[in-house]
Amino acid sequence: MREATIRYGEMLTIGNFRADVSGLQNGDRCIVRTDRGTEYALCVSTPRECVGRPPGGEVLRRASMTDVVAYTNLVEQNQKQEAVACRQKIEEFKLPMKLVSAEHLFGGEKVVFYFMADGRVDFRELVRSLAREYKTRIEMRQIGARDEARLLGDYGPCGRVLCCKTFIKEFEPVTMRMAKAQISTLDPAKLSGRCGKLKCCLRYEFETYNSLRRDLPRRGTKVRLADGVAEVLNVAALTQEVFVEKANGQRSRVPRETILEVLQEGAPEEKDEEHGE
Repeated sequence: MREATIRYGEMLTIGNFRADVSGLQNGDRCIVRTDRGTEYALCVSTPRECVGRPPGGEVLRRASMTDVVAYTNLVEQNQKQEAVACRQKIEEFKLPMKLVSAEHLFGGEKVVFYFMADGRVDFRELVRSLAREYKTRIEMRQIGARDEARLLGDYGPCGRVLCCKTFIKEFEPVTMRMAKAQISTLDPAKLSGRCGKLKCCLRYEFETYNSLRRDLPRRGTKVRLADGVAEVLNVAALTQEVFVEKANGQRSRVPRETILEVLQEGAPEEKDEEHGE
């Protein structure tokens, strides 16, 4: 048995699928069977021998040109029409929710509507109305700001495609402590991603910054340099440099290796309360 890593669905879910399909390669579009139904997907790895637990899903075939055209029409016509219809019904039933996107499975087994709301919403009548109109299963899925960015966003402030649309599988908490360890200014414009929350990259770079800071003196530490004693004002983890102030008030930026001796350690920095995003 062979398996391949597959990305599928509007939420760009990634999983390992049984892939006993001749000629399947990394980058191929394919039709797969998931726990939701038949879906259009993307193969993101070279098929390999299955080791351990057998994968849950299965690659049915490589996508043909007919499949590609059918999927394109599904996205550009059906899903757009379904989203418009759902928004109209939300207004009709006066429900406190905001529709973000609609997803029509390739096999037609289900239509998923992604929405945002401040709390729980009784959408039972909405589901019944949509099911009568589209003659298929309807799923209403409540999402947060990060998922909304994954569905609707494109490029981040860095100029690259959003991490949540490429490789991030699950959103983990990002805290202000992570931001303070990496950025000297806490300007929200520099810390926030397209979702308005703290950038996900602050989390997966946090351990690297912590590692780089271990060999640097804390703020307030007294150090001896070749030209006298100075006090550490701040540090630059990436460049391994220290900002110091001498007794005469002169300030400078010096490489870590130019510190000859640590005379007095600065007080430990207070731990910041971690606010998950």
